[in-house]
Amino acid sequence: MTNTWWQDSIPALDETARNAALTRQTVLTKPAGSLGRLETLAVKLAAMQGRAEPDLAHPWISVFAADHGIAAAGVSAYPREVTLQMVANFAAGGAAICVLARHIGARFEVIDVGVAGDTSAWPDVVQAKTVNGTASFLEEPAMSEATVDSALAAGREAVARAVAAGADCFIAGEMGIGNTTSATALACLWLERDPEAMTGAGTGLDDAGIRRKAGVVRNALALHRTMSADPKSALARLGGAEIAAMAGAYVAAAQARLPVIVDGYISSVAALAATRLNPGAAAWFLFGHESAEKAHRDVLAALGGQPVLALGLRLGEGSGAAAAFPVIQAACRLHSRMATFAEAGVSDREA
Repeated sequence: MTNTWWQDSIPALDETARNAALTRQTVLTKPAGSLGRLETLAVKLAAMQGRAEPDLAHPWISVFAADHGIAAAGVSAYPREVTLQMVANFAAGGAAICVLARHIGARFEVIDVGVAGDTSAWPDVVQAKTVNGTASFLEEPAMSEATVDSALAAGREAVARAVAAGADCFIAGEMGIGNTTSATALACLWLERDPEAMTGAGTGLDDAGIRRKAGVVRNALALHRTMSADPKSALARLGGAEIAAMAGAYVAAAQARLPVIVDGYISSVAALAATRLNPGAAAWFLFGHESAEKAHRDVLAALGGQPVLALGLRLGEGSGAAAAFPVIQAACRLHSRMATFAEAGVSDREA
């Protein structure tokens, strides 16, 4: 293992399996194309899994939690203490993502990669702390590059646990008060967009709060832009430990041939970071939903992502990806278990 493992090669999707899946779609007992994106989702999963008849049955969810020094600038409707309190809620099984994980039969874990508080009293919290909350990037880099390395590795380790447990898809969620500000700064940097066009309400800011948040992003970019040329430096200066951990997880999942269902805005910015670290990761992404956050559509467009759902969600935690899982699973089941014209004794349409 090198210290730049995220640059190691990522396997291509299996084009033979993709073509076999496309052929199967032509002989199922339905008009061609009548199941719309359910068909394309199944074909994409076939290429990911290397078989003409894919299936999903064992989802894995890792929620990465970390605090952000930028929260002190008044960029969130909630105080910083909520991060620690929500980790306790995750550990107790009371959060929305916990409910959804049980609903879809997913293995679930919450990982402390940078919470500004002690989570070790909760045995169900994975201890992978890289920093006790980041610094305010209005004044200095949010993290050191060594901290980013550790966070990337924490993401890789989560994927290793998922693979060892037999997972067939990976969902990353996040918790961190202030992290939409960090995500927006990164998105503005990488997409070369104006903060006013990209800054949204996050956890529920009013118009004045959104303007203040956009000003914070603008000032942070003025301070850090020229020193953020490579993705690791950008993550160190403007990111968060949980964003870096998700990026590391996405790259590691792609290297392990493990399909990823990307969640909402912050998770999508982490996916964008992953493609900056290793462009090959992009082939292994499915996109759970388009959130209500203002800039999510722009980030999805940059990733070439077509979300499965659009429900106006803005929760994070991996909740939108988990909600999309049954639809993606249904796409696989329809593709693999529907009868062909020959099997059903049904006449195909005339040539």
